[in-house]
Amino acid sequence: MPTPRPPGTPPRGAALRAGAAALTLALTGVLAGCGSGGSAPPGPEVKRVPAAPVWNRSPASVAAVGDSITRGFDACAVLADCPEVSWATGTDDGVRSLAYRLLGAPAAAEKSWNHAVTGSRMADLPEQMERAAQEKPELVTVMAGANDACRDTPEQMTSVASFRTSFESAVRTLRAAAPKAQVYVASVPDLKRLWSTGRGNPLGRQIWKLGLCASMLGDAQDMSAEARQRRATVYDRVVAYNGVLAEVCAKDARCRYDGGAVFDYRFTGKQLSHWDWFHPSKDGQGELADIAYRNVTAARPPA
Repeated sequence: MPTPRPPGTPPRGAALRAGAAALTLALTGVLAGCGSGGSAPPGPEVKRVPAAPVWNRSPASVAAVGDSITRGFDACAVLADCPEVSWATGTDDGVRSLAYRLLGAPAAAEKSWNHAVTGSRMADLPEQMERAAQEKPELVTVMAGANDACRDTPEQMTSVASFRTSFESAVRTLRAAAPKAQVYVASVPDLKRLWSTGRGNPLGRQIWKLGLCASMLGDAQDMSAEARQRRATVYDRVVAYNGVLAEVCAKDARCRYDGGAVFDYRFTGKQLSHWDWFHPSKDGQGELADIAYRNVTAARPPA
């Protein structure tokens, strides 16, 4: 018969468990003391410094590459470049180019360079990038691709694969010489919308007959099924070009695509050259500068 326990004494199993728990706590304290050197004070708190953002919203110099739009072609005089009203690097205070807004009027003239060439296609961009890189710019603007679609016939348009190869080569060329330069890429304008806007002007239609962007603007009043299909083919190719610009740019941490802002912009007659009703006028150049400045200085890239 077991010996009776005094009143208030816990059962034997409970006592054993309580003793084991006490022993475990004691050993834990001893081991912790040995591992930390006894009662040594904790080390200094490590402050985490956030990484600097890759995209600089206030670049101090701008170089531009591209085609006739960036050269301000037909914006000031017929069949002539007018780089002073360029959306990217112009110095005209009526346009207030991207460089003008970022740097101020005096610096815009000293710290911006326009290497665009009227008539250029994407295949010409690597050479332009090489020249731009020599300036060591903090930002390079790109607007190219319209001439790849503006051919005599849709069959002569630059293939999407060749367009991609040339753009990738241009980016690599820049990175080899100016690895930290930022790149702002403007989308190719909607050529079909430009046709729709300008076709109502008799003078514009006469100029178009000289062969300006015949793949889209040729036979401007022809609404036959064949003509509509031709324009749709050009439109689809421009959409594909913009897809390439977005995809290639997305692979480069220092590249920002405009999200299709230029393509989506609805140019009016006021924003088109009164000499050819196709290229941007001085007012149109100012609108392109607005789009660029918003995107370059935004906290996040366009969706």
